[in-house]
Amino acid sequence: MPRQNRVLPTGEILRHPARGSLMGNRGILHDTEAHDHGGLTHRRWQHKAWVCCVLSFKSRRRTLMAPHRYTELFFHDEAVALAAGHRPCAECRRADHKAYLAAAGHTGSAPAFDQHLHAARAIPRKFLQNRPLMAVTDLPDATFVLDGERPLMLMADMALPFTPDGYGAPIKRPQGTLPVLTPAPSILALRGGFAPQLHLPDSLT
Repeated sequence: MPRQNRVLPTGEILRHPARGSLMGNRGILHDTEAHDHGGLTHRRWQHKAWVCCVLSFKSRRRTLMAPHRYTELFFHDEAVALAAGHRPCAECRRADHKAYLAAAGHTGSAPAFDQHLHAARAIPRKFLQNRPLMAVTDLPDATFVLDGERPLMLMADMALPFTPDGYGAPIKRPQGTLPVLTPAPSILALRGGFAPQLHLPDSLT
């Protein structure tokens, strides 16, 4: 059975066999027996530095869900990671980290930005993803919105429906106002020119 480590743009973390293109870290979310059963505890919001990492870095190897080590999470691509509330890692993705913060207009420390990002992605004391209503026409490419129960990634005049298996066939970009999954600081970074790593269908590459 797959481990519970696949992150959706809605913030859900589920068991799914598909391999992600990026890894993530937001602290220890599993218990000491998780390597065997692969499940998470309810501790999802304690750590403030939610990062998005490459799958391989300096030949390091990890045992998934090892006791007392951070929980390895996986994303289909970086648009999903940003929507779930993560930002580029300052160690394994140093250049992307600096480009992201610059595009977001942040000049202070990374911990200060993480506090800002956490305030934008979470509903205080509810342990839920913040989903403000915004006009779709004002949103940059690679932003995720929620159309009913369906997450959509915006791209030009299209929107790509998302499932745990990846992106579906593009549809026409929706109009009007919809709940937005991507937190405001990441929207600012996208609008400022940050180019996330996307894993698009072959028909769009």
